[in-house]
Amino acid sequence: MTALFAETALLPDGWARDVRFEIAADGGFAGVDTGAAPEGAGRLAGPAIPGMPNLHSHAFQRAMAGLAERADPGDDSFWTWRRVMYDFVGRLTPDHVEAIAAQLYVEMLKSGYTAVGEFHYLHHDAGGAPYDDRCEMSHRVISAAVRTGIGITHLPVLYAHGGFGGAAAAEGQRRFLNDGEGFMALVEDLMKRHAGDGQVRVGIAPHSLRAVTRELLAEVVAALDGIDAAAPIHLHVAEQEREVADCLAWSGMRPVDWLLDNFDLSPRWCAVHATHMSDAETARLARSGTVAGLCPTTEANLGDGLFPLAAWLDAGGGFGVGSDSHVSVSPVEELRWLEYGQRLARERRNVAAFGDAPSTGAGLWRAALAGGAQALGRPIGALEAGCRADIVVLDADHPLLAGRAGDVLLDSLVFSGNANVVRDVYVGGRRVIAEGRHSGEDAIAAGYRAAIAALG
Repeated sequence: MTALFAETALLPDGWARDVRFEIAADGGFAGVDTGAAPEGAGRLAGPAIPGMPNLHSHAFQRAMAGLAERADPGDDSFWTWRRVMYDFVGRLTPDHVEAIAAQLYVEMLKSGYTAVGEFHYLHHDAGGAPYDDRCEMSHRVISAAVRTGIGITHLPVLYAHGGFGGAAAAEGQRRFLNDGEGFMALVEDLMKRHAGDGQVRVGIAPHSLRAVTRELLAEVVAALDGIDAAAPIHLHVAEQEREVADCLAWSGMRPVDWLLDNFDLSPRWCAVHATHMSDAETARLARSGTVAGLCPTTEANLGDGLFPLAAWLDAGGGFGVGSDSHVSVSPVEELRWLEYGQRLARERRNVAAFGDAPSTGAGLWRAALAGGAQALGRPIGALEAGCRADIVVLDADHPLLAGRAGDVLLDSLVFSGNANVVRDVYVGGRRVIAEGRHSGEDAIAAGYRAAIAALG
C-alpha cells in the first residue's frame, strides 16, 4: 500500500480538503479519506482531479495531422479527407504504428488524458492479408499503451463492407476487413491475453452501419455476449449528412432510428459522433443509456457539423470526449469547442450549464469523466475507493490558475487559454508525468521521428 496526500481534490461529491489516497498494489484506490493527515504520504504539488478518459482514438492518424489541409478542386468533406487517409494507411508497418501510438499516448498523458479507447481498424498487411499473428497490429498498439503507462480499452474494429446493404469494400479498405469468425477469434485472443490486467480492457467496434450488415452485427454482438456481456461496443453513426441520406435510400430510415429499431442499445454502447440526429432520435438514443462519443476538434476539422448538445442534455444523455484523428490532443480543447460550437450556433453563452451547477467548465469536465468511464468499461473517472488511481495534478503556481479554487478552477482550466497546466499525472497509482515530462519521452519522440522519416 502506498499513500498520496492532496490539500484539495475533486471527489465525486465535490471539492474536499486534506485528502489522503491509499493506493493498493493493483493500482486501485483502497481508500480515500478527507480531513486527513499527510504523515507518511507523498504530497501532491497542486489540486488533484480525476484523469480524463479519451473515448475515441485512431492512433495512426496522429502522424497524418496536417496532411489533408490542401484544398480539393471540388467540395472538400470527410469523403475527400478519407482518400488522403487511405493513401497514408497503405504505407504503415507494425513498427510505424507502435512508434506513432507511443508518441500520441505520451502527448495524451501530458495533457491530462489517463485512459484511451483505441478504435483500431488497421488489422492486416498492405495487401490485405492477415499477419502470421492475426493480432499483430493490436499487440503493437497495446504495447505502446503499456510502455507509456496510459490505460487502454482496446476496441478492434469490425469492417466487412464498403457501403450500406453489404456493398463491396473499396481497394483502400483492404487492410481493415474481417469476417465474423476471424474477427471474434482476434477479440477472444486479446481478451485471454489481457485477462486480469487492470490497465487493459477489450471490447469491440463495429465500424459503422456502412461497414457491417445487420446479420453480421447481430452475430458478433451475440458472440461477444457469450464471452463478456459487459464488454463495451462502440460504432460511428450519423457522422455526415451523406451517411444519413445513404441510409435513408437503403432502408427508408435514419441511421440512429435504424440502429435502435434493430438492436437493444444499452449503457455498454457508445455512439461515436451521432452528429446528425432528428429530435426524436436524440431523445430515443439518450433514453437507451448509450454514451455519445463526441470529438469536436475532429468533427470541426472534417466539416461534419454540430452535435445537438442542448437537446441531448435535456433528454438526460451522457457523453464523453475523444481526440479521434488527433488534430488536437487536449481534453480542454475538446470541451471548450464542444461549448463554443453551441454558443456560435445558438447565439448565447453557457449552453452546457448543468442545472444546479452553474459552472460550465466544471460541469463539462464532470460529465465527460462519467461518460468516458462508462464508455471505456473500466473503473475510472473518479477519485474514490474501487476506482483506478488515475490522478491529474494541476500546477497551482501557473498564472492561469492564480486565485482560482473549487469549480472556478475547472472553469479556468477549460476556458482560460491553451497553456498546459497539467503538472503531474498518475495512472494506476504510478506517476507517469512528473513536472510536465514523461521519463521516456525523448526516446519515444526519436522513434516517432524515425517512423515519419521512413514514411517519406
